[in-house]
Amino acid sequence: MSTAPQKIGMKPSHPGAFIRAEILDELHLSVSKAAGVLGVRRATLSDLVNEKAGLSPEMALRIEKAFGVSMDTLLKMQTWFDTYTMREQADRIEVERYVAGE
Repeated sequence: MSTAPQKIGMKPSHPGAFIRAEILDELHLSVSKAAGVLGVRRATLSDLVNEKAGLSPEMALRIEKAFGVSMDTLLKMQTWFDTYTMREQADRIEVERYVAGE
C-alpha cells in the first residue's frame, strides 16, 4: 500500500471567499460595516475576504457570534485550504524519511 497522499483534484476555497460571498454579499454588508460588527479593523477583514490573510480562531469565533456561522466549520475550511496549498508545494521541501536504528 502506498503511503503517498492521493489527490482528488478539488481545490478548496479560501474561507475569506466564503465569508465574502455567504455573509457580506448575502447580507449586503460592506467590509467596513462588517468589520464594525465584528469589532476588528477594516484592513483586517479586507485582507481575509480578499484572501491575503488566513482565518484566525479569534476571527472565526467573532464571525460565529455575529453571524451564526460555525467556528468549527470555518476553521476546517482554513485547514483544508492550508493543507491543499502545502501539498502543492511539497516538491520544494526536501526531507528524508526517518528510519529508526540507522
